[in-house]
Amino acid sequence: MRILKVLTIAMGVLIVVATTVLVVLIARRIGGGVGPPASIEVLLDEPSGTRIAAIASAGDRLAVQLQGGGPDRVLLVDPRSGSVAGRIALRAP
Repeated sequence: MRILKVLTIAMGVLIVVATTVLVVLIARRIGGGVGPPASIEVLLDEPSGTRIAAIASAGDRLAVQLQGGGPDRVLLVDPRSGSVAGRIALRAP
């Protein structure tokens, strides 16, 4: 009878532990995991005097507004690869 009690308690503990692990894994996959924000380094290769005026998220890209060193422009940067995905030149009418 004692062995049956020990086995029942052990199985109950295993069920609780397994359920907790399962809930934590599901929460991590849904939430994308918790971790420090990623950092990227991008060489923009822009003329001297250029400064970053603003940065905004544009879908899966970053839109970087540049001023100075020529006409104002917006660069679309892919944060995964760190490459410039596109350029938009802004001209005065």
